[in-house]
Amino acid sequence: MRAVIIYESMFGNTHDVARAIASGLAPGNVISVVGVTEADQEQLAGADLIVVGGPTHAHGMSRTGTRRGAAKQAHKEGSQLSLDRSAPTTGPGLRDWLDSLGQLTAHAAAFDTRAASPAAITGRASKGIARLLIEHGLSLVMPPESFLIGRGNQLRPGEEERAREWGKSLAAAMAPDSR
Repeated sequence: MRAVIIYESMFGNTHDVARAIASGLAPGNVISVVGVTEADQEQLAGADLIVVGGPTHAHGMSRTGTRRGAAKQAHKEGSQLSLDRSAPTTGPGLRDWLDSLGQLTAHAAAFDTRAASPAAITGRASKGIARLLIEHGLSLVMPPESFLIGRGNQLRPGEEERAREWGKSLAAAMAPDSR
């Protein structure tokens, strides 16, 4: 199986989750992990599984204004935050990238990172990501998943391992005998 994981990450948490998912998917498969600013149609060509994830900002996927706000937060004096090297602080982000996709034929999965509070309070970017993946002709192999951020804007303990296990579940769902 060939899988491509496309992610948007501002402070590195979603990037860490994407790498952990790749680790779970990896045994016996060809996996690419690509930041949204580097993603293009060529990388998706021939993929059996496309996994897309991003941070939850203002109850959903990031927008230009929320990405700018995250960058300001990281650059604020005394901030303990630093921007991920792939952070799309200017130009298009995940929402824009998804809007630009044409029709595709592959399986897909969606994930997000969000604050460790009930989804009714935080929202879930993964639901919007999943909806857009379906609109572009992709077939979800599993329901959207959230990975939680705790105090200090760090992944909660155990979330990377949970992401690895989710990657293994994705691989199992894609196994020829499970479809």
